[in-house]
Amino acid sequence: MRTRQIREREKLKERIPKLVRQESWRYKRVKEAWRRPTGVTNKMRRRQRGWPKAVSVGYKTPKQLRHLHPSGLREVSIDRAEDLERLDAKTCVARISHTVGERKRVAIVNRAKELQIRILNPGPAGKEEALKVEEPVVEESQAPAKQTQPEVTQGQVKEEAKP
Repeated sequence: MRTRQIREREKLKERIPKLVRQESWRYKRVKEAWRRPTGVTNKMRRRQRGWPKAVSVGYKTPKQLRHLHPSGLREVSIDRAEDLERLDAKTCVARISHTVGERKRVAIVNRAKELQIRILNPGPAGKEEALKVEEPVVEESQAPAKQTQPEVTQGQVKEEAKP
């Protein structure tokens, strides 16, 4: 069923013309990213023949086909591990928000593995090395002691410097 929806969406997208910013083909400084044409006499805004097509509500895809991952599953943004509880693993995939830090990301990935939910962007947290428990910190008594030199104040002179 999912592949049918994806094929249907691709077929609809083929009918949509390439929507480019006005004069982007003429000037290098004007990028192709869409900007609405404004101006009283603007030919593109007035949909005059010979000018490129403008964004229109008629190009919208059906609601069921919007925001689907290429796998055919619905993408859901996740900010914390508790958000995974409301997802259905058969119809949804999770995308971790870009503002989530490493510690929370590891917790989300671990919880998703328990619930068998696919994470689209696990990042370094998804790698096996990151999921292992951190190595214990070496205590100071086991670490070799650093040899430090005694500090010399302004009034003192080092004994080594005297002849």
